[in-house]
Amino acid sequence: MNDRIKELSSQARNYAREYVADCKQYGYYMEHNEYDLQFEDKFAELMAREAIAVVQKRFMGDLNREDMEVQRCVKALKKHFGVNDEAI
Repeated sequence: MNDRIKELSSQARNYAREYVADCKQYGYYMEHNEYDLQFEDKFAELMAREAIAVVQKRFMGDLNREDMEVQRCVKALKKHFGVNDEAI
């Protein structure tokens, strides 16, 4: 695993820990494997966001026909993976 994937995994673990801690603190119902579910969802989201960012960074430049196609691809990737434009 490369360092960036390890970093994203760590972010997802921290998110899952905080989510579970908040649920416990406020007495919200949780599945028995809530930590795993939250970790998997967040890690998948972070990986998708990272891939989209790489595509955008690599191919965005002057707005020409190819760049417009890249924008359509990025939009399709976001829709496919359910990634919105909210901050992480």
